[in-house]
Amino acid sequence: MKSKCMIAAGLCLSFGVHAEIYKSVDSQGHVTYSNVPAKGAVKLDLEPLSVVPGLKPKPKSETPSEFPKVDGDTQKKRDDTRHKLLDQELEAEQKLLAEAQQALKEGEATRLGGEKNYQKYLDRVQKLKDEVTLHEKNIEALNKELAGIK
Repeated sequence: MKSKCMIAAGLCLSFGVHAEIYKSVDSQGHVTYSNVPAKGAVKLDLEPLSVVPGLKPKPKSETPSEFPKVDGDTQKKRDDTRHKLLDQELEAEQKLLAEAQQALKEGEATRLGGEKNYQKYLDRVQKLKDEVTLHEKNIEALNKELAGIK
């Protein structure tokens, strides 16, 4: 916890944000850092940091020279195949959504004989609603994936 507070303080100071940091130690020896002064807390005099300790800069992502290259036509074929597969998945998911919506509609309309307890009915309907939500989220993800294809 101490290092996280120091990193946060360092970030504030390195970006030019002036923050007063106070350190307090309770009767059991627990150290607490805060930006709010407390009884017995000592204000720390921190110098601004140009680099935050413990944080390493992200390396530049460069493709290694030995990395296999693919020509444009091959990549286009791969993208087309991927698009077709995603279209098939989307179509299947849309059918499953329609079935789940129909099952929900029918399930909400009827109470089964073993559902004298109303909570059993609610639990069964909730499962049907969850199924519809799952298919809706799957369709949303597939559409997002398809939108990202060149």
